[in-house]
Amino acid sequence: MSEGNKPKIQGEGDYEGARRYRRGVENYVKTADIDRAAHDAAPADAEEARKLEEAEAIGKSHAKKGGAKLQDKRGKDQDKEPRGPR
Repeated sequence: MSEGNKPKIQGEGDYEGARRYRRGVENYVKTADIDRAAHDAAPADAEEARKLEEAEAIGKSHAKKGGAKLQDKRGKDQDKEPRGPR
């Protein structure tokens, strides 16, 4: 394969993708109504707020343990770390 036909780097090494993302974020921060976006993202009611707080607590508990606790399809805990793609 000649130098001109090299495939673009993808994944963590996709520098062009990182540049596009960064430009998009910078543009959003400069042009968006952040206060409105925050208001729109707020929980609609007390029940939704409770569910969000519960989900956050669950997420934080996994992070403190160093890995997510897996459950099988029946909801039983497994003592395995998550595996990557096969």
